[in-house]
Amino acid sequence: MDKTLDHKSGKPVKVSELIQEKKKSKNFNQTFEKLIPGILLGIAAISILTTIGILLTLLTETINFFREVPFLDFFTGTQLKPLGENAVFGVLPLLTGTLISTAIAMVVAIPIGLMTAVFLSEYASEKLRRTLKPMLEVLAGIPTIVYGFFAFTFVTPLLRSFIPGLEPTNILSPGLVMGIMIIPMVASLSEDAMSAVPNTMREGALALGATKLEVTLKVVVPAAISGIIASFVLGISRAIGETMIVAIASGSSKNFTFDVTQSMQTMTAYIVEVTGGEAAAGTTLYYSLYAVAMTLFVFTLVMNLLAQYISRKFREEY
Repeated sequence: MDKTLDHKSGKPVKVSELIQEKKKSKNFNQTFEKLIPGILLGIAAISILTTIGILLTLLTETINFFREVPFLDFFTGTQLKPLGENAVFGVLPLLTGTLISTAIAMVVAIPIGLMTAVFLSEYASEKLRRTLKPMLEVLAGIPTIVYGFFAFTFVTPLLRSFIPGLEPTNILSPGLVMGIMIIPMVASLSEDAMSAVPNTMREGALALGATKLEVTLKVVVPAAISGIIASFVLGISRAIGETMIVAIASGSSKNFTFDVTQSMQTMTAYIVEVTGGEAAAGTTLYYSLYAVAMTLFVFTLVMNLLAQYISRKFREEY
């Protein structure tokens, strides 16, 4: 009577053998369960170690750069002439180009993205929302190099017909196109934040006699303000780090100016120019690549930290 039928084969087997198999299976599962935390920790550590590696590389080469170029001269200099015997390395022309292009992009992306989010969240039907939102997010899937050629071959000639003094490469055109590219990010994140607001708040405001627009502007938007502002900050971070659009359409003139009709260069475009040129390793020009990259890294890091702070500061719990 120490035998029973095997459920898989239907043949009689000893009970003791089944018990041993169960124990082996249990031991294997327990061993595997113990290994899982270590495996997951190793996978999670990859991203952290990668970030540390990038940061160490940037710091090492940036320190080498500042051994040859004074720190204050780099961050206060209004001239950037990296080639020749009398090379001058001032980052202000690149900072100006980056900030101006970002400002133009956000002037386009913030109002259009926010109004799109309001429509999708408060006015569009569920069927229309499911149709329009994926179509809007298709814009985010277009390669940025396509946006760059669109800015250079279509937007710039179009703007020159209205602005005669606009140069063939300028900062206005890529700024506008970057704004179009960022609209899906602002709209999608803002719509998610507004959709998270409980319907009871809307119904309560409507019951008190508020109109649909008043409910949207005075109830929904203030309640979702943390997510909305975070989408703005992330959009700014995205614009600061954009490369191909400005590299193609803004030109490579290192002008320290606030005239949006002129050709300017951003930090990312400078990095593309130096890496695509003949910057020999160990030269000041080579090290300047890392100094600019470090400045860009700090800018992006600050914007991401700001977005997290705003989200925590103004987050509403429902």
